[in-house]
Amino acid sequence: MGFLTTKDMGIDLGTANTLIYVKDVGIVLNEPSVIALDKRRNVIIAVGEAAKEMIGKAPDNILVVRPLRDGVISDFDRTADMLKAFISRATSSNRIRNFRVVVGVPSGVTNVEKKAVEEVVRQMGASEVFILEEPMAAAIGAGLDVDSSTACMIADIGGGTTDIAIIALMGIVNKTSIRHAGDKFNDAIIQYIRKRYSLNIGEKTAERLKIEAGAACLDVDENGEEIIETVKASGLDLLTGLPKVIDVTNRDIMLGLQESIDIVIDGVKTTIEEAKPEIAADIAANGMVLAGGGAMIKNLDKLITKRTGIAARVAENAFEAVAIGTGISLNDIEKLKIYASSVKRR
Repeated sequence: MGFLTTKDMGIDLGTANTLIYVKDVGIVLNEPSVIALDKRRNVIIAVGEAAKEMIGKAPDNILVVRPLRDGVISDFDRTADMLKAFISRATSSNRIRNFRVVVGVPSGVTNVEKKAVEEVVRQMGASEVFILEEPMAAAIGAGLDVDSSTACMIADIGGGTTDIAIIALMGIVNKTSIRHAGDKFNDAIIQYIRKRYSLNIGEKTAERLKIEAGAACLDVDENGEEIIETVKASGLDLLTGLPKVIDVTNRDIMLGLQESIDIVIDGVKTTIEEAKPEIAADIAANGMVLAGGGAMIKNLDKLITKRTGIAARVAENAFEAVAIGTGISLNDIEKLKIYASSVKRR
């Protein structure tokens, strides 16, 4: 196979998942941001879903790593290895050159952290790298008019960070980045189940409970009674040290998530409070959009609306919004240069 020359791509390099969007094709890869290595042979044995399946189960000689923490690269070499494998998989080639890449990063990352991301992508052979802040990418991906003088607002709740931004005239005018999102939600569920039921559950179980039973507030029936649902949770009984399966309710998960949800809503309030009056008026009139995996927690949009008075709705493509936004932005490079900071390969 010869060199593939034009494979411009957008990458949502997320703490929990990495998504790759290839221009004129769409999303071609959506995998957990996990890599597994055999320490004895110093070789990569799995990336993505296959590596995630090893979490909490691997023997001592296998190291399972999530190389991004809180939205930033915590292990540069492993991130590079993982991304190289993903790009090869996404393009069916490991000899792709001279392509442009847009990478979505949290709005709170430092210039040093941005440089680290750029360096990883340049090592893959990219000729030009654009760094797009995730709320801008999510807004573009969710179909908001980021070029308009009428402000729009988005909250992107990912795995490592919650990025909240108000955007107008092709730029972010107000933003709040909180290193508190999906991973912290999982941790909160683990702590709650441990405290309430004396059961030690793993990270994957907590994530499943969040997806299946997570809610910001509970639905009620026609009599005003909360609708309670149960799911199974398995773990180690802290009293006996033996495996145990229990029933957990959606109310349990709601209570476990309460503090985390409050932190996100406080971030929304802070962003609005810091906005100029004209900007705040636009948001009051048009509401806000939620994106990212965390946006899909049941009734989060309703609770934000209730607590802030700002009408919140979940983007139709919430999970893929950042990746789609990075990809769509490649259609107009001149605009992209305004949206993002561009670093050319030396």
